[in-house]
Amino acid sequence: MTNLRAVVVVATYRRPDHVRTCLEHLTAQTVKPARTIVVDASPDDLTRQVVAGFEGVEYRRNDHGAGTLATSRAIGIEGVDADVVAYIDDDAYAFPEWLEELLRPYDDPTIGAVGGRALNGQPNEDREGLGQIGRLLPDGRLTGYFAADPGRVIETDHMLGANMSYRLEAARRVGGVHDFYPGTCLREDADMPLRLRRAGWRVVFAPRAVVRHVAGQYAKGVRFDSRYRYYGARNHVVLLATTLGHRDPVFRRYLATAMRTAGRDVRSGAVAAIRRPGWRAKLTGAGGGVRRAAIGIGGTAAGLVASVRAVRAQARAS
Repeated sequence: MTNLRAVVVVATYRRPDHVRTCLEHLTAQTVKPARTIVVDASPDDLTRQVVAGFEGVEYRRNDHGAGTLATSRAIGIEGVDADVVAYIDDDAYAFPEWLEELLRPYDDPTIGAVGGRALNGQPNEDREGLGQIGRLLPDGRLTGYFAADPGRVIETDHMLGANMSYRLEAARRVGGVHDFYPGTCLREDADMPLRLRRAGWRVVFAPRAVVRHVAGQYAKGVRFDSRYRYYGARNHVVLLATTLGHRDPVFRRYLATAMRTAGRDVRSGAVAAIRRPGWRAKLTGAGGGVRRAAIGIGGTAAGLVASVRAVRAQARAS
């Protein structure tokens, strides 16, 4: 059993019932956290009241509100003295061995980050994407498949925010948590692993460190809506620019990929228009393709502007 000290941080926004269940699972861990910290961005005190019912759990405030998940993650490690910080979402419920299995790979001093599985209750999710878990592809896209079980600890490029951890010393060496990802906060969880890899640390996926991810309701909108699509495009550009650089071939290939994706959206809308009966259905089909393309291009353009500011902020901080 590892002797490393771990702090567990739960970032939350208006999900007190989920937080209660999450903390109940954390109290049943085979390896107890040195500290458990809940960082709450909610506009009410409901989560504070929940945390008060758990002995030894620390409550911290994030007064910036919704869309500041990375800020909550940073607040969670302020002043913390530990070897590892483990992040778990408020709607992720840890299996009893979760923390023990998450810490086990850190016995290797070259490892800077460890992520684990997040089960979504989907058919065959343990086999889908084997060999493609958490990869940064040559064209700049990211793969997921964090419910897959490769049967052993494997190398990855990034992790899922619902179930991830860093060696705290390594994270601080590369500048700590970056808060460049507003809106849906997409891609904030990929930021630290990519920076750690660039600095020479290894990032791995430990499939026996398991959480059940129940996917709580979003603060605004729903998963995969237009807002999700826009911020996915915007934040992805910022991610690649700040972790790889504007001149990196992967960054430039991603911009080309984004333009091709927009073209495919327009073409798919045209095909739908041709196949559908009635002029209203045809207009809806064509308009849907154009709309998807416009959202993607708009998000990418916004990301380019934001990435310049973010890279400058990095330079000033360093």
